[in-house]
Amino acid sequence: MMNFLFFVLRLLLPLVFAPILRAADAAPAGIAFTPQEKAYLERVGTLRVCVDPDWIPFEQINAQGQHEGIAADLLQLVAQRVGLKIEVYPVKTWDESLVASKSKRCQLMSFLNQTPARDQWLIFTQPIFYDQNIIITREEHPYIGEPRDLAEHTVVLPRGTMIEERIRRDFPNLKVITTDSEAEAISYVSERKADMTVRSLIVAAYAIKKQGFFNLKISGHIPAYSNQLRIGVVKDEPLLRDILDKGVKTVTAAEREAIANRHVPINVQNGVDYTLVWQIAGAAAGVLVLVLAWMHRLNTLNRELARLSVTDKPTGLFNRVKMNEVVESEFQRSLRFGHPFSVILLDIDGNHELNDGVVAEADRQVRLAVADVLKAHTRKTDVLGCVGGCEFMLVCTQTDQKGAIKLAENLRQLLAPMELLVAQQKSVSFGLASYQLSDQSRDIVARADVALREARRQGGNQTRAG
Repeated sequence: MMNFLFFVLRLLLPLVFAPILRAADAAPAGIAFTPQEKAYLERVGTLRVCVDPDWIPFEQINAQGQHEGIAADLLQLVAQRVGLKIEVYPVKTWDESLVASKSKRCQLMSFLNQTPARDQWLIFTQPIFYDQNIIITREEHPYIGEPRDLAEHTVVLPRGTMIEERIRRDFPNLKVITTDSEAEAISYVSERKADMTVRSLIVAAYAIKKQGFFNLKISGHIPAYSNQLRIGVVKDEPLLRDILDKGVKTVTAAEREAIANRHVPINVQNGVDYTLVWQIAGAAAGVLVLVLAWMHRLNTLNRELARLSVTDKPTGLFNRVKMNEVVESEFQRSLRFGHPFSVILLDIDGNHELNDGVVAEADRQVRLAVADVLKAHTRKTDVLGCVGGCEFMLVCTQTDQKGAIKLAENLRQLLAPMELLVAQQKSVSFGLASYQLSDQSRDIVARADVALREARRQGGNQTRAG
């Protein structure tokens, strides 16, 4: 019973407290469209949207042929704000939806992650909703720290999803089983037909409550697999994507949470837990005391979950998901107030050529040592994260390109004589970019990444600006 309670709390906490992780910017009074965008809005008729007909609670096509769920509400909200009319394209499966989108029978896809495969025919808005993907196993399975270490494990996934695409690419040690639906994938784990599944936290919460899969638990998560759900637009409609992007930016965190809670109510487990909390607390002062105790426990567990969900475990720094949010936040602040900011990326030169287990352990030691130096010599106003392997990101607030170059060079000179780097004949390269008026947030990181690659290509141990 205690394991079940903890599992339920782990599932529901991000829905209750997600605003802690994402600042809620108020929606502007109006949206400024370009003349080309205004002309597009005047001539375009009703747009068709392809959806996943069975992805509850995110979205489904109900018995009356209506699109409903979190995605449906968010999409309608964006469409209303930019003055577009949309209708759902009728399909019976997600595979049908993908085929219809590729053949341009619909101009939009409502709620999906951006992947290289989907980039072949779609362009994407900024994320409209965020959600963690978690590893779900049966309750007796031990914690999974690194899926690459698993041998002869089966993972069950709905076919045609971003997770299937990435699991096949990143974890060839896992045997993939595919299903037609979310609920079927989770039931495979419950019924011992598969060892685990990797699914959306919100979808898992809904399916477990709805179907009573209480022999399951969270056994880990893959931070890099966080859902950043976007609206997809066919490639030959860039104006439509730009218009929708402006609508997406008006949706506040509070509105996203209200819509999510409407479809996955945060109080669904109260009746299950009253007796247990009563026994643990030893309280008999009535419902008010019980609710206060419950909320105190939620807050305590949430602080730990919030920390884990945005943290790179080995270094204790923010992970890529959190750093992307920081970049977006600074970008929005720069748009509003005109403040400069810069993004610095740094990586260990030659690290990608090292593969055997002994060297991998040495790389981990180098990563920790570099992290310690960066923590000690960056400003309190800057935000530092580890965004993969031995690559670090530094978001420098109120810093133009000249200041960012100076900071990067200071850090490079501090790291160059570090004993672990010298012993392995390694160095550190830096790439940076600063906010420009024509930028989207992703452009700044992309330019910094190009600059970093150029620094490495030129021999490493240097700083380049993009």
